[in-house]
Amino acid sequence: MNRRWHVLGAGSLGSLWAARLYRSGCDVELILRSPQRLAQYQQAGGLTLTENGQVHCYPVPATSIDNCGPVSLLLLACKAYDASAAISQLAPLLTADAEVILLQNGLGSQDQVARLIPKARCILASSTEGAFRQADFSTVFAGQGHTWLGDPQQSSSPSWLEDLQRAQINHDWTEDIASRLWRKLALNCAINPLTVLYDCRNGGLLEHQAEVASLCNELSLLLHAYTTPSTAAGLHEEVLRVITATAANYSSMHQDVAQKRRTEVAYLIGYACAGAERKQLQLPKLSALNSRLGNYLAAHGLPRH
Repeated sequence: MNRRWHVLGAGSLGSLWAARLYRSGCDVELILRSPQRLAQYQQAGGLTLTENGQVHCYPVPATSIDNCGPVSLLLLACKAYDASAAISQLAPLLTADAEVILLQNGLGSQDQVARLIPKARCILASSTEGAFRQADFSTVFAGQGHTWLGDPQQSSSPSWLEDLQRAQINHDWTEDIASRLWRKLALNCAINPLTVLYDCRNGGLLEHQAEVASLCNELSLLLHAYTTPSTAAGLHEEVLRVITATAANYSSMHQDVAQKRRTEVAYLIGYACAGAERKQLQLPKLSALNSRLGNYLAAHGLPRH
């Protein structure tokens, strides 16, 4: 089937997907926010991907939103707090049968986007791929992971999954994507805020195991309230495995703070605390952590939410 992938969001994951789809022979086009951003991309000569120590530049075609044609298959890979504004700009370009893959951290932005494009099919994604942006349009593929995709409204899998197979993007289609997203939210809430507050790599949390354990207990209660019991099972053990396996890494939230970038706190621990309030759950450790993090961000000149 001849289909064109449009990718909006040339950060780490968006670039990683675009480069792999392009090199596998898929028809891919990057959408950049402005003519100025497009000019910067063209000057860079394409997307640079560092993988297993090898550096390759892929001249993925690109356009600006102003000059973009109809969009039928979109990977929305921008930050969670930018997702609504981005889809509002693109909405007039979406075809009647458009499919939009939402590759945002945390929860909350997916519902916001879906409300803005009620006629499009929104497919939710949760990824454990490791990648970080080295410079503009230059990404390091730090670790092969897995991506789960699903549609809470429609269980049938889309035909374009074969493109992911060809591009060697490890993936599975799941009928319970919500549970995957909640589980990943819990993992992030147990790790990211503490790495910011203690200004440490993930492995540094091994010195704060009692705090991690108490957070996991509360997050398990939250998962029980919103998902199936199996989603909460073994959360603490998995958090410790992730901390150990990624001990030398800085969490994405720590990287954002270190680079004076806005964090996705509202879609991570902020969303978790709001969810607890909706269910009238008392989660004092999580609530206190959210407050401490908000104060820390404000002290460093960053938005609390």
